[in-house]
Amino acid sequence: MALQALSEEVGYAAETIGLTKIYRTGTHEVYALRDVNLKIRRGEFLAVVGPSGSGKSTLLNLLGTLDKPTSGKIFIDGVDVSNLDGSRLARLRNEKIGFVFQAYNLVNRTSVLRNVELPAMVLGIPPAERRRKALELLRLMGLEDKAHRKPVELSGGEQQRVAIARALINDPALVLADEPTGNLDSKTGRSIFELLRRLCRERGATVVVVTHNLELAAMTDRIVHLRDGRIVREEVVEG
Repeated sequence: MALQALSEEVGYAAETIGLTKIYRTGTHEVYALRDVNLKIRRGEFLAVVGPSGSGKSTLLNLLGTLDKPTSGKIFIDGVDVSNLDGSRLARLRNEKIGFVFQAYNLVNRTSVLRNVELPAMVLGIPPAERRRKALELLRLMGLEDKAHRKPVELSGGEQQRVAIARALINDPALVLADEPTGNLDSKTGRSIFELLRRLCRERGATVVVVTHNLELAAMTDRIVHLRDGRIVREEVVEG
């Protein structure tokens, strides 16, 4: 199946069916996720919340194809990722998934502009086109004037905005953000969530964010509550 085969035929950016993840140590089994069924609409801003050990990060890692489930299926942009080999999985990850991490994970020895360009370089996008897209995204983030600085010269909030621009450079079907405000003060954290919400509204981005902050989660479209590896509750956020 071509990676883009179903992109126009399905209504979901991602879907899990019976998703289960078990970690085994000797004869001991730990269920990180149990039979999780989740549909994520295109353009949706979704928050995943729950106590420590509830399976939030495991779910994000599986959606990002950084780990494999014990059982169940995952569809990204209509593509069943369970049968993809390593090279096709890496291609899908680079084409269809953008990652935003708590610790930014920027390369400090190069410029902000080059950091944003990196995923497009891996995808083989021509230099002029990827530079244009990177500058456009930095302009969207209010950072065009910082393009030639090193990440270490920026504030935490600015670095996270660079990380978001990097996540968007290949126009992914899904953006996964793991505690993106964890290293930021409350005011800056709220501005990052407002930016993610605006990206969903204005650019049609699909964002799944793991957070422990229920106040910030209330800024999304829908909140999925995890406990002991199961979805125990979902709520649609009004307004």
